Amino acid sequence: MRYARQNKILDIIKTHEIDTQEKLAELLREAGYKVTQATISRDIKEMQLIKTMSDKGKSCYTLPAKMDAPLSDRFKKILKETIQSIDAAENLIVIKTLSGCANAAGEAIDTSDYPEIVGTLAGDNTLLVIVDKKEHVPHVLTAFEDIIA
Repeated sequence: MRYARQNKILDIIKTHEIDTQEKLAELLREAGYKVTQATISRDIKEMQLIKTMSDKGKSCYTLPAKMDAPLSDRFKKILKETIQSIDAAENLIVIKTLSGCANAAGEAIDTSDYPEIVGTLAGDNTLLVIVDKKEHVPHVLTAFEDIIA
């Protein structure tokens, strides 16, 4: 439930300018999540959300642009607990996750510093990772497998 809620938080902060925890809690409740202010506060801390200025000059929650390390401990935990399988074809990696967790896994990968990864595309339980060259796929697969082992 926590990862599904945090996945919804990612969706909300991408589509809305959220400037307060109360506004975030309200939108989560409208989406069917029973949350308290303490839950929201823990999620914000765990997800490492920061406040930045929007295009309209409003302070709102966002994810940091890039992590300092290849993957933060939080994102490693998300990947480890949600990934069911990993497979590759050419320069593509397909990751199967628990239901509702592909977006969070994709966000973990997108905000990390893997220069070989061009981007990700997430469904509900499937994540497509696009690698720049098929020669780099074994390196990326090894990195993911080390995380989930």
